[in-house]
Amino acid sequence: MTSASLIIPSRGGATRLPVLLGALAQQTHADLEVVVVLDGDIDNSRAAATAWTAHLDLTIVEFPDNRGRSAALNAGFETARGDILIRCDDDLEPRPEHVARHVAQHAAGPVGVIGLCPNVLPDTPYARVYGATRDAMFRRQAYAMPPDQRWRLWGANVSVRADTYRRIGPYDLAYRAYGFEDVDWGYRLHRDGIPILLDSALEAPHHGAATTTAIRARRAYHSGAARHTFETLHGSAPLGAAGPPTGLWGRTVAATGTRLGPRGIERLARLADALADPLPRYAAEKLVAFTVESAAVAGRHHPDETDSGF
Repeated sequence: MTSASLIIPSRGGATRLPVLLGALAQQTHADLEVVVVLDGDIDNSRAAATAWTAHLDLTIVEFPDNRGRSAALNAGFETARGDILIRCDDDLEPRPEHVARHVAQHAAGPVGVIGLCPNVLPDTPYARVYGATRDAMFRRQAYAMPPDQRWRLWGANVSVRADTYRRIGPYDLAYRAYGFEDVDWGYRLHRDGIPILLDSALEAPHHGAATTTAIRARRAYHSGAARHTFETLHGSAPLGAAGPPTGLWGRTVAATGTRLGPRGIERLARLADALADPLPRYAAEKLVAFTVESAAVAGRHHPDETDSGF
């Protein structure tokens, strides 16, 4: 049987890890090693992970302080011994055939494999007016994406052969905050000529979805800043050079995002959350969308302010 290693970067995952590790203990693929990398243990995550050592071939790597997701991923991939390396965020809940399916996709030769992560959303104003519809829209667009653009989807639920990982190299440490370390690695995989598959049978429910506009805007802000890093490293061509904004919506989003820093975006997001229920649904959805899109622009224009606490 082909051996597999599942690499889990985690920070503050004491309540998330038991769900994931419980799912991994039910996998149908027997030859499985699990590597948990604690990026600074702030909530006794080690104890939450150690509780599963009797049920899993489990290795725990712990950083004494926070070094970022790229560093955690690199440590996990370097520790892993399997022939197939599967990246998995600590807030996913894979189905029992998850590892077996990943492994099977690599039988014919070098390939990158992606499974999407549908959000499990609680019933909040944000989820009702924006989160659920946008998640469904993203999945439809992802499955319709041309094969040569799938690298953009590289993320929390992916796999490669160990020799392919060594060929592409580690995740770039230039990505320190949220986002784009995966997109960068997927782009490098694509640039090296490795085909990328998107397998609908590998969808893994995601329990760490944003539950408020404030959380979603914060992630968009950091993702915008990380996009700036990507464009610094690779140029704007891979993601498509953005021309001048068009239409009233585009111009207003661009102007708002350019002028507002993290504090301004946070105030706008809290306003959107406060109005999500009182406003008509269409208006509330537009306000949340405007906030999230403006946050991404703000992060791109203020990339040096990501350590401001927002």
